[in-house]
Amino acid sequence: MQAQSTMQGVRSDPTLALRFRAMTECDVAAVCASDRAAYEHPWTEGIFRDCLRVGYSCWVGEIEGENVAHAVMAVAVGECHILNLCIHPGWQGRGLGRRLLRHLMTFARTRRADSAFLEVRASNNRARALYASEGFCEIGQRPGYYPATKGREDAVVLARAL
Repeated sequence: MQAQSTMQGVRSDPTLALRFRAMTECDVAAVCASDRAAYEHPWTEGIFRDCLRVGYSCWVGEIEGENVAHAVMAVAVGECHILNLCIHPGWQGRGLGRRLLRHLMTFARTRRADSAFLEVRASNNRARALYASEGFCEIGQRPGYYPATKGREDAVVLARAL
């Protein structure tokens, strides 16, 4: 079976091979399109370009050459900080977020990180459940951290040992 376009939100075979590779400048437009589809307040092309420029660990997840996921992570001084983890909405609910998260954790270990941190919107129960199932625990909150339709939204700060 062949996968149908995610832009139509249809997949005929969710077991297709997900392949991770380093993000490049050439990916930024597609990554931004995916971020816009997934988030009400997406990152800009400039933010992604800056992350690439400063050497953050930037990844793209592809199925049959189609960009279905991306992530940005900073790794330094024994820690990693997941800054962005996104699955295109047409591919959500298929376990790709878990696979991408595990890829990031494995990569962070190769860079000698022994702990991982991230922030997640307080209202993002689906992501919070994923992170909890992968060993992340709440260690704090950042009031008003995220822009929201009506003002600001708190971030929940999560951490886990690697």
